[in-house]
Amino acid sequence: MATWRRDGRLTGGQRLLCAGLAGALSLSLTAPLELATVLAQVGVVRGHARGPWATGHRVWRAEGPRALWKGNAVACLRLFPCSVVQLAAYRKFVVMFTDDLGHISQWSSIMAGSLAGMVSTIVTYPTDLIKTRLIVQNMLEPSYRGLLHAFSTIYQQEGFLALYRGVSLTVVGALPFSAGSLLVHMNLEKIWNGPRDQFSLPQNFANVCLAAAVTQTLSFPFETVKRKMQVRSVSISSNIKPSMSLLLYTPVDFDPITAHKAQSPYLPHSGGVDVHFSGAVDCFRQIVKAQGILGLWNGLTANLLKIAPYFGIMFSTFEFCKRICLYQNGYILSPLSYKLTPGVDQSLQPQELRELKKFFKTRKLKSKKPTL
Repeated sequence: MATWRRDGRLTGGQRLLCAGLAGALSLSLTAPLELATVLAQVGVVRGHARGPWATGHRVWRAEGPRALWKGNAVACLRLFPCSVVQLAAYRKFVVMFTDDLGHISQWSSIMAGSLAGMVSTIVTYPTDLIKTRLIVQNMLEPSYRGLLHAFSTIYQQEGFLALYRGVSLTVVGALPFSAGSLLVHMNLEKIWNGPRDQFSLPQNFANVCLAAAVTQTLSFPFETVKRKMQVRSVSISSNIKPSMSLLLYTPVDFDPITAHKAQSPYLPHSGGVDVHFSGAVDCFRQIVKAQGILGLWNGLTANLLKIAPYFGIMFSTFEFCKRICLYQNGYILSPLSYKLTPGVDQSLQPQELRELKKFFKTRKLKSKKPTL
């Protein structure tokens, strides 16, 4: 998870706008790698050519170039509520873990971040499930036309609890995620052979990518099972024939009849789940039995390839948007650089700076509160 140091020269709305634009752009540009990851986790892509490039090419050929961005609109729409809930929860957990002297340990800080991410994921979990369904379905014959249609369809056909299928894996997956974060942060000074407060910008960027790679690798099996749970069968019907659209980009060694035994007639075009299971624990067991222990890490390559461009685009976009806001607020001379405006107190809040400028113009300082 990427975090930025709070800059008091920006308003709360400006910070949310910068973070939202950065997140949406980074998600959109890395969406094909996310699609390859989800399809590999669910089990749609099987055979010898299962890499990110082969998956993307197969989807492009079967459904067109737009299919590489399936589910991306929902992923971008859930950014704002997810960020708001995560920030509010993080503040609450920090207060809980802070001692009487106002200190918080590194482990407690990482736990607060992990728990906050878990809370935000649970609150917005239906949108994550819908994103997975949109990625799995075929765009040429879509079962879901969008977020609202998918929500109402799943609710009417499968019930409200179907929107939270696999949510328990989010709770369990938070433990290896926290352990991985702590493992990386405890060894950063050894890795760079220097104090943490003297890390350069490239070093901090490398630290974020390294932490993301370790944590996602450790928690990836739980993510894989969660994806399969999101498109798992809720009822088995022997009268439903497998959809022919499933064969559009599935290799010839994929047996749709066998795979369909694990499908629901409600799922878009059979869903593509490659194992039959009755629950989360059984899903782990069946994956290992059918594909070996490494089957739990199907799609990890595409997921790791996404890390560097994802955070790189996110950081650079956030910094550029931040410069525009700082220029608009009057703290820097140009949005293309961080050169400070002469004579401007950088410690002033935006509202205070505006009032000060009005004072120099009108010689009248307007304040809502009386001053002594």
